[in-house]
Amino acid sequence: MKNLKTTLLAGFCALAITSCTTILPVAVSDAEVGSKSGVSESTVLFGAIYLNKEFGIKDAAENGNITSAIATVDMKTKSYLIFQKKTLIVTAK
Repeated sequence: MKNLKTTLLAGFCALAITSCTTILPVAVSDAEVGSKSGVSESTVLFGAIYLNKEFGIKDAAENGNITSAIATVDMKTKSYLIFQKKTLIVTAK
C-alpha cells in the first residue's frame, strides 16, 4: 500500500510539472515585417485570472520599442496543470 501511495504521488508530481506549448497567429496586417519584436507575458490561473494587468499588444510593443505599425501578433501558450504562461509576440519594421 505504501508503494502504491508513493507511485501515485510521483505520478501526480510528474503530471504537475509537464507542459504543452503551442504558438498560434492572432493577427496579421499589411505592415512590413522587420527585425523589431516585443514580448508581453502573463501567468493565467484557472484559465481566467491574469496576474499581469499590463498584458497585451500595447505592452508588447512598448517592451520592443516599436513605434511603427505592427505587422504580426502571435500568442505562445505553455499549459501546466492549473495555470498557463501566455506570451504575446509582436513584430514590426
